[in-house]
Amino acid sequence: MRKLVVLSFISLDGVMQAPGAPEEDTSGGFKYGGWTVPFFDKNSISNMLEQMSMPFDLLLGRKTYDIFASYWPHQTGPIADPFNATTKYVVSGSSPKLQWKNSVLVEGDVVAKIKQLKKDDGPMLQVHGSGNMIQTLLKNDLVDELWLKTYPVILGKGKKLFAEGTMPAGFELTDSKTTPSGIIFANYKRAGDVETGSFD
Repeated sequence: MRKLVVLSFISLDGVMQAPGAPEEDTSGGFKYGGWTVPFFDKNSISNMLEQMSMPFDLLLGRKTYDIFASYWPHQTGPIADPFNATTKYVVSGSSPKLQWKNSVLVEGDVVAKIKQLKKDDGPMLQVHGSGNMIQTLLKNDLVDELWLKTYPVILGKGKKLFAEGTMPAGFELTDSKTTPSGIIFANYKRAGDVETGSFD
């Protein structure tokens, strides 16, 4: 069984919308697109390349797929090359024509099909962006690991990583690093139910 790993850029208040460019996703009047860019440094790039150095397939929502498919096929390098070569599983309810090489449409009973993908042989399934789809994954306890990059900024509004309907779940910290610019790289793996207690 292969792992499903969510890799997200998030602000201190949990916003994940449009981290990479001003026009990436302006839905809901979001005006802070590209909010991660001022914090990037050599340490950030090194940590991100490490996360992408292992075999993986991509599981993407339609909006993120469209953004990626308009950019990455025209690029080369340590991020572009694995993105272009790997299988891209695309969750959509509109039966789009997928032009990016090695793209596979996931439609119908999405939860059942993702469960089957996890049971199939293959590398880990990495989820980048895909905020709406992540909500479905979290509601159905399909996320095995969270690889979060938390930035020292508060955005006030925007699409949240953990929105309404997220299922309560326990996670265990497996790795953490902090860059000089203040980005916290923290990896968590699924670890049972939420535990409670008392200080009395």
